[in-house]
Amino acid sequence: MRFVLKRLALFVVALFGLSVVVFAALRILPGDVASVMAGVNSPPERVTQLREQLGLDRPLIAQYFDWMSALARGDFGTSILTGRSVTSLVGARASITFPLIILALLIALVIGLPLGCAAVLARSATVRAVFHVLAIVGGAVPALWGGLLLILLFGRGVGLLDVFPSQGFPLDGWGTPGSAISALVLPAVSVGIIVGASLMRYTRAALGDLASSGYIDMARSCGMTRTQAVLRVGLRLATPQLVSVIGLTFASMVTGVMVIENLFALPGIGNGLVTDVGNRDLIAVQSELFLLAAFFLTVGLVVDLFHRVLDPRLKTATAITEVTA
Repeated sequence: MRFVLKRLALFVVALFGLSVVVFAALRILPGDVASVMAGVNSPPERVTQLREQLGLDRPLIAQYFDWMSALARGDFGTSILTGRSVTSLVGARASITFPLIILALLIALVIGLPLGCAAVLARSATVRAVFHVLAIVGGAVPALWGGLLLILLFGRGVGLLDVFPSQGFPLDGWGTPGSAISALVLPAVSVGIIVGASLMRYTRAALGDLASSGYIDMARSCGMTRTQAVLRVGLRLATPQLVSVIGLTFASMVTGVMVIENLFALPGIGNGLVTDVGNRDLIAVQSELFLLAAFFLTVGLVVDLFHRVLDPRLKTATAITEVTA
């Protein structure tokens, strides 16, 4: 309980610090925020009206506390351009981005974990070298180039095989699940291959360290083969480390799929954030950045707690430290 309370306290402090950074970042832009949002050629009357409408004529401290009190009520503001609430905008975009990330992560796990285990279990130096090259090449492929290649191969209307749609998302969203999933296949594969190569390297490194450890030797002395010992004992011991990597990878993919969303014309979070910045809708951008930062912190907190649950050695180390102190 003490560990959980400490992590929650750090989470709150970090969230407060990030809110200050996000708020200050948009206030230190060259020029006035209202002038940036109104446009270069806007008359002074329009800029003054916008400042009053957004409360930018008030002291910065008052603006910050107004924003934080609105966040505490669940009010993330309203887009100046569309008139929609930021919450509804982010929700609509998240309904595309998060399924894309989950599908890409599943593809990455299917690629990375088995190939990482196979790389450790391979006895031939040539086979291990092949796996090593695959991991390097897969991770080095630019997402933009890989996505374009998949469009040319499988894109409907432009590809050789004419299988999956290569642009856009169904207008009715998930009202037609088949069309929605079909629209996410090529983007998910583009991201999944790159992330899968990274997970393959992490898996190989984690299992490689354990394969020559005393844990594996003890398991083999109990009658297990080397393959059984690595997969049953080594993989279980490496699970906490892999969970941490997978969790942080999931969080980073929210903005990591930005290029793919633009390439496949998917109206997701990354694409929407770029659009809002380009349209100078900075009040919406402010709340969107805070939501993304809060999501990253939440994933980090959850991964930290899961890591402690999955690895009893951390509890033992903490108990020894407390007794010593």
